Amino acid sequence: MTALNLIAEYVLRKLSQHRPLFVAIQGPQGSGKSYLATHVQSLLQKPPHSLRVAVLSIDDLYLPHKDLVLLAAANSDNPLLNGRGQPGTHDVDLGVQILSALKTGNSTIELPRFDKSLHSGEGDRLPVDGTGTIVVQPPRIDVVIFEGWCVGFSPISEQEILSRWRGVWDSERRKLNRGLDNICRPADLKIINEYLKQYSRLWSFFDIFVQLKPEEPPFSHVSRYEVVYKWRLDQEHNMKSRNGGKGMSDTAVQSFVDRYIPGYVFFGDFPPLRHEENLEGTSIQAVSGLSIVLDEARNVIASSTF
Repeated sequence: MTALNLIAEYVLRKLSQHRPLFVAIQGPQGSGKSYLATHVQSLLQKPPHSLRVAVLSIDDLYLPHKDLVLLAAANSDNPLLNGRGQPGTHDVDLGVQILSALKTGNSTIELPRFDKSLHSGEGDRLPVDGTGTIVVQPPRIDVVIFEGWCVGFSPISEQEILSRWRGVWDSERRKLNRGLDNICRPADLKIINEYLKQYSRLWSFFDIFVQLKPEEPPFSHVSRYEVVYKWRLDQEHNMKSRNGGKGMSDTAVQSFVDRYIPGYVFFGDFPPLRHEENLEGTSIQAVSGLSIVLDEARNVIASSTF
């Protein structure tokens, strides 16, 4: 079964429990999140389902280019914040505002957009001027799909950062053999970890999570993240083939992916936990979801629920 059919069937099974149903899709760069979100939307909107479906990417919540530049300048010694990508480079307040409006369903909204091809591939948020996707409400949306590379990532303790720094990070960095020795320091990761604490406000909206994950490599000396470089390069080439060549060079794509790899290693635990506020304080609950394992060609080789 294809990833598209797996996700669509899973969403339909869960729809009776929540409406609107908030669906999060997480996966590495280039794994097909945007493609799948759009095609699941198309499938669910057609008869016999005829559902109202809204799709939003965490990429569309990136700070405007001028603010990304200011953030990088204010953290000039932290390579992880030298451009968009990591937690801290998104407008979480905007995300909460949009998701809240979709949840209540009593107002018409325009979804934000981020154009990755602008500023030589650094990207910029487009104006909210009526030319984007308009979600007319009421009636309320049936399904909200939110996709992104770090959706569901959770902060960890400083002790765990140091443990992973000496353990899994050292192992994966050596396997990748891509000159990642200076891509970050524990102090840099602690800053990202602090930013990530804000993102639980976004994750708390979601009823189910879908994770796309690359298959484990057949050889122990190969990193599970090696395929991300190929997937992301494919994605950039596809975008440039459609927009007249605007975007990043191949070398820039590799440097771009380099800054994401620590995020997967340090914060990409699944299944995610949802932090909810109640009268007694904050409760932590595991969420249900679907895990889909992809081969290098993005074909499904396994799936399971959690």
